[in-house]
Amino acid sequence: MIDLTRRYQFSASHRLHSDLLSEEANRELYGKCNNPYGHGHNYEVEVTVSGPVDERTGRVVDIADLDELVRRQITGPFEHRNLNEEVPEFQRLVPTTENLSVIIDKRLREAWLTAFPENQPVLKRVRINETARNIFEI
Repeated sequence: MIDLTRRYQFSASHRLHSDLLSEEANRELYGKCNNPYGHGHNYEVEVTVSGPVDERTGRVVDIADLDELVRRQITGPFEHRNLNEEVPEFQRLVPTTENLSVIIDKRLREAWLTAFPENQPVLKRVRINETARNIFEI
């Protein structure tokens, strides 16, 4: 089995704010990330797939197919969006990068068999770099 990791980028804004907490508790918990006007990140998403090397092509995945799946499920819907306002999953979830990781992984897994009907390669890992110091993996 071979692992291949491909990197993608998108820019988006968000505000960390929970309707389940008071204004004061939100400010205390999320600090500057609770700014009412939000703030943005240049997210880097790494998608790792794993599978056998195809004898015919010598590759583990058709990169164009993987790129198209990520474009449809992730970069297209999230690029230059306010996650709180424009991404349906965050109407009820705080758009932390932990939750963003779960949503991205879920979106990819739900569409995986459409892009790769034989389930080869398999989706092994999703990793999101929010900042140089904050990296999330699922």
